[in-house]
Amino acid sequence: MVKVAPSILAADFLHLEDDILMLNGSADLLHFDVMDGSLVPNLSFGFPILDAVAPIATIPLDVHLMIINPDKYIERFAQAGASYISFHLEAADEAGKDVKEYVDLAKSCGVEAGIAIDPDVPVERLFPYIEDADFFLVMSVFAGFGGQKFIEESVDRIAALRAEMDRRSIVKEIEVDGGVSGANAGRLIKAGATMLVAGSSVFKAEDPARAIAELRG
Repeated sequence: MVKVAPSILAADFLHLEDDILMLNGSADLLHFDVMDGSLVPNLSFGFPILDAVAPIATIPLDVHLMIINPDKYIERFAQAGASYISFHLEAADEAGKDVKEYVDLAKSCGVEAGIAIDPDVPVERLFPYIEDADFFLVMSVFAGFGGQKFIEESVDRIAALRAEMDRRSIVKEIEVDGGVSGANAGRLIKAGATMLVAGSSVFKAEDPARAIAELRG
């Protein structure tokens, strides 16, 4: 079954505990968008929020690092309770590092290791790492801000990644993040997505638990 990972970037931070307790009973993962204002043009949150949430969360924590030099922080996020950690391929490019080095570091910390790409990065750049990473995060908006409009071409990008996996008889998770809603979830799942990150479409809904159920189809 597809996993739904509400992004707490869209949560009510004055009542964050209430939101986490609600998600414990309805969602599959909690998604944390960590931004540094350098790799992406925005700042979000870091260790203090994860440290506060981890003790009350009963579902896995999915940390999306939109930061420069993620290798400096992967171990710390793992220690804080992350079960999934993804970093951007673009961050490795900028640092002149081998993507597999970051993947191996995350795995050595006992977490699921994911590689993320923005919409302007050819999805084929993920193909060399299909055997190495545990999951892949295809951004369907440009990383940095919530509430953006879904980029339709993302469906074809997910389908291309899934087709390459099928060609090699490899099964890995494909996560999609950005503008995900009940209006496009079915197409994303059909294309091969297995993890749906949703922010506004969950937290702005009158009934967030029902919105999560609708995302699953």
